[in-house]
Amino acid sequence: MEKLKNFIFVFSCTVALTALLLHAQSQSGFISIDCGIPENSGYTDKKTGINYTSDANFIETGVRKKISIEYNSPALEQQFLNVRSFPEGTRNCYTLKLPHGNKKFLIRARFMYGNYDCQRKPPRFVLLLEADVWDSVEFEDASTIVSKEVIHIPQKDYVYVCLANTGSGTPFISALELRSLINSSYTTQSGSLLLFWRWDVGSTTNETIRYEDDGYDRIWSPYNRHDWVPMTLSRSLTVVSLTDNKPPSNVCRTAVRPANGGNSLQFGWKPSDPSFQYYAYFYFAEVEQLQAHQTRELYIYLNGRVWYGPIVPQYLYATTFMSTSPMHEENMEFSINKTENSTLPPILNGFEVHRLKEFSQLLTNQQDVDAIMNIKSKYGVKRNWQGDPCAPKDYLWQGLNCSYNDYDPPKITSLNLSSSGLAGEICPYISGLTSIESLDLSNNSLTGTVPEFLLQLPFLTSLNLTGNKLKGSIPTGLMERNKTGFLSLSVDRNPDLCREASCREKNKLMIPVAVVPVVAVVILFCVLLTTMAALWNLKTRRKLGKTDSSLELKSRRFSYSDVMRITNNFERVIGEGGFGTVYHGYLDDTQVAVKMLSPSSVQGYKQFKAEVELLMRVHHKNLTSLVGYCDERTNMGLIYEYMASGNLQAHLFEDDADLLSWEGRLRIATEAAQGLDYLHRGCKPPIVHRDVKSTNILLNENFQAKLADFGLSRVFPVEGRTHVSTIIAGTPGYLDPEYYISNRLTEKSDVYSFGVVLLEIITSKPAIEKSAEKTHISEWVSFKLAKADIRNIVDRRLQGDFDINSVWKAVEIAMACVSLTSAKRPTMNQVVIELNESLAIEIARKKVGKDNVSNDFGESISLVMSTELSPQVR
Repeated sequence: MEKLKNFIFVFSCTVALTALLLHAQSQSGFISIDCGIPENSGYTDKKTGINYTSDANFIETGVRKKISIEYNSPALEQQFLNVRSFPEGTRNCYTLKLPHGNKKFLIRARFMYGNYDCQRKPPRFVLLLEADVWDSVEFEDASTIVSKEVIHIPQKDYVYVCLANTGSGTPFISALELRSLINSSYTTQSGSLLLFWRWDVGSTTNETIRYEDDGYDRIWSPYNRHDWVPMTLSRSLTVVSLTDNKPPSNVCRTAVRPANGGNSLQFGWKPSDPSFQYYAYFYFAEVEQLQAHQTRELYIYLNGRVWYGPIVPQYLYATTFMSTSPMHEENMEFSINKTENSTLPPILNGFEVHRLKEFSQLLTNQQDVDAIMNIKSKYGVKRNWQGDPCAPKDYLWQGLNCSYNDYDPPKITSLNLSSSGLAGEICPYISGLTSIESLDLSNNSLTGTVPEFLLQLPFLTSLNLTGNKLKGSIPTGLMERNKTGFLSLSVDRNPDLCREASCREKNKLMIPVAVVPVVAVVILFCVLLTTMAALWNLKTRRKLGKTDSSLELKSRRFSYSDVMRITNNFERVIGEGGFGTVYHGYLDDTQVAVKMLSPSSVQGYKQFKAEVELLMRVHHKNLTSLVGYCDERTNMGLIYEYMASGNLQAHLFEDDADLLSWEGRLRIATEAAQGLDYLHRGCKPPIVHRDVKSTNILLNENFQAKLADFGLSRVFPVEGRTHVSTIIAGTPGYLDPEYYISNRLTEKSDVYSFGVVLLEIITSKPAIEKSAEKTHISEWVSFKLAKADIRNIVDRRLQGDFDINSVWKAVEIAMACVSLTSAKRPTMNQVVIELNESLAIEIARKKVGKDNVSNDFGESISLVMSTELSPQVR
């Protein structure tokens, strides 16, 4: 058992062989870049068959160079004939967009100096990956080939590879390669793996092995010693890999055994740094067809202790033995010894060692990255803005300052674009920098007015707009913040820009004298009409016993002392959120929930106001009802009807919650969809919720579902308008990817979020898997659907107690909702119709009885997703 805890033996022949054959058929998971060849050029490498392309589309800086002709030999790989050199800037970065669907990648950077600069002095520099130092790059001489390789799980769907100038020569690069790996290969407890050794032992050709022999395009170097004897298969047979690491057949067709009848193979190394930790991978495949009386059995020892064993290599099948935790020894001395029962000496076919590397620095907050990249594109900023804006700390972008802590991604707190040649209006992308404190746009050629969206930056304390061509008046809110000392505002040398009061005085002076009497008469006439209308309206309202919305608002307003009485001095907490704390209370004999705004909530007041205004004018049985509110400066709260059964997420994921039946789940989904459909179609103008998720679907004592939390909701101000452009808001996992990319909010953004909720209802799995891979629920369901594996999609706790057609219909409508293209998503009205039909199928089954309806999961079901908006039940 102790051996099983420390080591893994992976055996999966059919899956491994199939995946290897499929991978060898294409280079779909490859990015192969020959750095320094002309833009839009490319070629197929004659030796490997790998398709290489120019690096021009992956980087914005650097110059193309050729190595000196004296180092250009026929044996030299084509990727080393050219380089890209970076004589300017301290950091220059490649941005690689990762192939979709993969999480783990082999990333390799290759270098050969070749005296490309005629200086005959190879440089030294640092290689960066994402936000951390990857490794240093050094050369013995001009012909030395240096390869840096890492097995890494990137933080995002792209990865930065950067070269940093350390003052010891100009950085350059010859080739950059990325290869997709199976996520279950090269597993670690944490961190990434830097290649230390990769040996093809027993090689008889003295040539490296890579693609196509290796589907992952790893580079296997031949390695032999005088005390080892090479062995090879007697016939041209193929060795099949039984592991996810998939050593190539040509590596496993050769092996070594001890020379001179020895019983042990030995090798080792002394770590250059005592803190280094390693992972080792041993590959074994029997290359001799043993006779009945022959046995080959071996142990692996590390520093004299049994590391693994006994091992019996399989004929024509390769297996892997690896460490499951990092090795940390002062000396690393391995020996492979035969056992007492073995009649044959030990063998070894291949061997890998990787050094553990933690890439711990987080990349900049994605919203900030999107905002600053849009600003860069909008204004054509002529700066070396490459790689991550805030990380590593020593290489942050010129003109930026960022905030750092151990838990959250860095955020941009200061942006200085003074004297940067900016032209045009102040772009709204700046509003995406929600943590910015200082903004300097001075001494440019900015035109237009000072925008209102600057008021949406809650931490902005310094704004410098001096020396531009701005016009009009300054927003009142900015002026008030400047007067109260919360904002340092500089607007000098904008000839057509004036403060609000002076603008009014100027406009008064511009009115012709002859116009004044006419204006006075018109104003007097309007006042008389307004007074008469108000009196008539008041008289009519008194007769009808009606009150206007403002009176209705006043009737629902409670004092802070009222709230304390309702909650019995905030005695019982029933929930927590970004807005604040939710308390249980009684208003007369009716139970209520009181949500109090936390003083630390940045957007709290804006959301508080939005929610009050919205809930005062919308009413639906599947929307939570607002009983009242409290607004006394720092004490602000919302009083809702009490939902006794809590939120939907708790019933789906918490172990002690009551299990929801399939019919109950469909009812909840249908009711929530009806509430959302009302916002989209029943309200004029339409309302987009923007934060649909399972925690915002509340259940009353009868498990009736009601949509809640409207603080992020947006109203479409113009009837018939298909979208609004707005700052990204929502919850990761539920956020519409199209909205996230384009900032274009539509009703279909809510549809996507609801689709994620519906998948949660079906599977009882969270929107994003809580693991290192962080798989999205839609990807997981798609993988299962590709196999028509419905039994493993539905929450297993239901134990098959549902109609299979009802399930398929629900799954299909959910997958249609989470389409990456909004045009392919159904409307909420269509979703309501489909869910009602799914519910009707399940109710019919209940009436007929379980025995009369098939729930056989063994039947073969071929899933074909409909391209229409309304999926077809099978």
